[in-house]
Formats: sequence, C-alpha cells, structure tokens
Amino acid sequence: MRLFEIDILTRIFELMGSISRLSALGVKRMTRPGFYCDGAGLYLQIARGGSKSWVFKYCLDGRKRQMGLGGLNAISLAEARELATAARSLKARGIDPIDARQEQRRERRLERAKAVTFAHAAQAYIEANRAGWKNSKHAEQWSVTIATYVAPVMGRISVADIDTGLVLKAIEPIWKSKPETASRVRGRIEAILDWAKVRGYREGENPARWRGHLQKLLPAKTRVRAVQHHKALPFRQMPEFMGTLRSQSGTAPLALEFAILTAARTGEVIGATWAEIDLDQQIWTIPAGRMG
Repeated sequence: MRLFEIDILTRIFELMGSISRLSALGVKRMTRPGFYCDGAGLYLQIARGGSKSWVFKYCLDGRKRQMGLGGLNAISLAEARELATAARSLKARGIDPIDARQEQRRERRLERAKAVTFAHAAQAYIEANRAGWKNSKHAEQWSVTIATYVAPVMGRISVADIDTGLVLKAIEPIWKSKPETASRVRGRIEAILDWAKVRGYREGENPARWRGHLQKLLPAKTRVRAVQHHKALPFRQMPEFMGTLRSQSGTAPLALEFAILTAARTGEVIGATWAEIDLDQQIWTIPAGRMG
C-alpha cells in the first residue's frame, strides 16, 4: 500500500471515530452492560453491576492489549480522551503504554522509598512484629542490636540503597569476635530488607541473605571459633564462693546470688519486679511472657 493510500485510510478512520464519538450526557445516561466505542481505541465499559470505566484497546507487535484508564466517577470523557491520546502517542513510538505506566509507578515507589531510611524501616518492622513475639524483651533485643551494630553504618541511608558493601561494613567487624551476635544481626538486617521489599521500598535481591551470597564472602560462624563454655564450679567450693560473693557491694552480686539460689535464668532475674514476689508466702511468680 502506497503512502497516500495509508493517509486516506487514516483520515477515514478518524472521521468514523468522530462520527461515533460519545457525549458526556450520553455516557451519563447509558446503563446497559458492554463496551461503547468513542473512537481510536477508547471505550466506555459498563459492568454488570452498573459501574462505568474507561478502557483503551490497542494492538502492539501482534499482541492485543487492554489498558484501564480509570472510572467514570474520577475520569471525565474529556480526560479519558486525553489519556487515550497520550497512550496512542507512546504506541506510535513503539512503546507499550501499559509497560510505560508500570515503569512510572515503579519510579514513584522508589522516589517515595528514598524518604524511608533503614532506621525507619527497622523501627516499623519491629512495631509490626512486636505483637507476634513471645515477650517484649525480644523486641528490645532487636532494637539494641540494630542501634549498636547497624544504625551507625546505615541508619540514615535510604533502605532502597542498602547494598552488600554496607551489610558487610556492619557485620564484618564482629564476625570473628562475636560470631553468634553477628549472625543474629545479619538475619535481622535480612528480615528488615525483606519487609521493605514487600512494602515497595526497595527492589532486587536481598544483600544480607546468607545462602548463595554472604556465605561466599564470610566463613560460617561454626568455623570461626569453637564455643568455649565455662567450667562448672565444684560444689565443695560453693561455701567459699558464696562468702566472697556476699562480701561484694552493689546490685550485681545480689542478683547473681538470687539467680544461684532460685536456679533462674539471667533474663528472668534482671527483669524481676516486686509485684512478682510474695514475701509472706516466700514465692516468686515469673509471668509466662518472661520465661524461656
């Protein structure tokens, strides 16, 4: 087909489109479900429930596509025509309008994410999961480890910009000296970044993941050093030890003695309150939420 013939056909289609164009009043009065053409790929869609929306139908690279432009309650006929014109302009340049819109949304999400720092994401993650953790101390442990080891390195950096280098900068200094703590910190960073990705604040792989990633850069914590437990004190030396302990001043010696006499865990002793202790009955009742 020659160029002038294509031009004639284009003008015919435009004329047909203008003849069949909808009107604002007609659109308002329409009630029967179906698609109603306004011309050049723009349609009014009326659903069975009566809702009305705009749709732009087009074909690109042999693929038929249907792009929603919004509901009639938010987008007028004139606005729908403008949106359809913009979509046709993209299509004429070989750009898929749906793909272009998705890319714009992705860019907007990333722009919003720049305002979300790692510190903000960490706090939001802790608050979101606090109710599901067995006790409040667990949330405190998260906050303390993040504030101590992670925040100084990446707390003020956008969560979208956290990469492997920053993760290593946070955990490498303690990986050999405190392998257990470092492993927990890594896991917590990974969880926070996963949360941020689901929220749309970042994209791509998680730079704090261990399997297939950091395991190639850091030795396994079990190989860093063997855990050395303190030897148990022979029971025959207990009288001498308790005498020495009681000669010390301060709260710490008293707390240690209390832990020994009650066989309680350190965390349970540190978190004890007078409300838990009945002096008359000589009973200490530890709340279930603080045990374990």
